[in-house]
Amino acid sequence: MRLRRERAELVVVGAGPAGLCAAATAARQGVPVVVLDENTYTGGQLRKQIHRFFGSGHHFAGLRGFEIADILADEAKGCGADIRLGSFVQGFFPSGELMVEGEGEVYLVEPEAVVLCTGAMERALPFPGWTLPGVMGAGAAQTLMNLHRVLPGRKVVMVGSGNVGLIVAYQLLQAGAEVQAVLEISSRVGGYRVHETKLRREGVPIFLRHRLVAALGNGEVEAVVAEDMERGVYRRWEADCLCLALGMSPLVELAAMRGCRMVYVPELGGTLPWHSQEMTTSVPGIFVAGDAAGVEEASVAMDEGRLAGLGAARFLGRLGDEEYRKAAEEIKERLTVLRAGSGTEAKRRARESLWRDELRGPGR
Repeated sequence: MRLRRERAELVVVGAGPAGLCAAATAARQGVPVVVLDENTYTGGQLRKQIHRFFGSGHHFAGLRGFEIADILADEAKGCGADIRLGSFVQGFFPSGELMVEGEGEVYLVEPEAVVLCTGAMERALPFPGWTLPGVMGAGAAQTLMNLHRVLPGRKVVMVGSGNVGLIVAYQLLQAGAEVQAVLEISSRVGGYRVHETKLRREGVPIFLRHRLVAALGNGEVEAVVAEDMERGVYRRWEADCLCLALGMSPLVELAAMRGCRMVYVPELGGTLPWHSQEMTTSVPGIFVAGDAAGVEEASVAMDEGRLAGLGAARFLGRLGDEEYRKAAEEIKERLTVLRAGSGTEAKRRARESLWRDELRGPGR
């Protein structure tokens, strides 16, 4: 059976913050844009965020994530982007074709340019009891709470004190769960002070230098054990839910299938497509943005998407070099400010090495 084919000027894969911003930016320059996303909703991770964002007006400071998701989706649609939800991109062939499953069929799309905004996935950690019901990623717990209105557990232990761990722990409190503890193997909290302070104010203990040992239970999680690495003793908490906030890894399968050169940058989540400061990859006409280009904050993803959208418009001949330069420089300046915050120095240095193309092959 021959597959149906269609042509497209620009395809954006992913309708999260990066993808929606890329689509709107390119569409404003007169580029016909098709956005493909396997989910049934737009906004990606923003859809699960119920806390207020901070920053600047460009990043919707003061609004909650799900509100920002609606704004970005309306903006992209208003600019003429064709957003196709429930559309799973199964492959990205060296010929340049995308294989898409959606709308009751499998078909091929032949784009002139592509922006990959495929996001990232949660990291797992094998340990005794890690397959017990009740052990889950922090993002999974957030999905249950904020999208499906299901409380993942009554007594919860959170592993990881980065922003995701701290934010989800606080949202669990808001949903009615009792957060027994936040465990962190490092000697300091990894997330922003504002999130840490909110948790401590609610009486949630944060245990530094504590290593997760096991989840215990008969058919489901009933307790969590961790080692105090300073004292050499073990602690145990009664719990029916163990959440893991161990970081994210970029989803890069499509970029790799297309033949984009891959590099390993642990500070940005691991293996990712090499890309320039303008979000161009090693394959002409293929751009990358958001967590697929290195795991950072949603505000960074938005501006990376805008930068990729501008680059795609220029590549397609819809934007002149001088117009591109002026608009791109403004976005780059905002990204510099966003990346100047506390705890981001290692990521900033890694990005600069990436842009200078100092990373070779699959390793450092």
